[in-house]
Amino acid sequence: MRRRSIDEILAAARDRLARLEPAAAAAEVAAGALLVDIRPAAQRAAEGEVPGALVVERNVLEWRLDPASDARLPQATGYDLRVIVLCSEGYTSSLAAASLQDLGLAGATDVAGGFQAWEAAGLPTVKGAAPSPS
Repeated sequence: MRRRSIDEILAAARDRLARLEPAAAAAEVAAGALLVDIRPAAQRAAEGEVPGALVVERNVLEWRLDPASDARLPQATGYDLRVIVLCSEGYTSSLAAASLQDLGLAGATDVAGGFQAWEAAGLPTVKGAAPSPS
């Protein structure tokens, strides 16, 4: 097996994504796309949140959005679902969106620049909720 660096893996993931700038992502969400925030609770609390985004932490993303999974969420209605993944800066979200494409969610993509770019573009955010104690 050939070893690849994370930079190579990230580039390969992004090669198959039609990544969205924040304004384009917001427009798609307004038209019915599902915005999925994969940041951990502590990060959402520190940075803020996007109103209406579905929170699915990265470690369970595939199980929650795979339409064939017994652990799927009600929003996982089919393989034609338009999913836009959001992380803090747009790195983890690229890997996650590519993984969703591997499951058959061909329209999965992510927000270039993540939450940081979303907020910088002046799009709606709210102060994050405090993470629940462990």
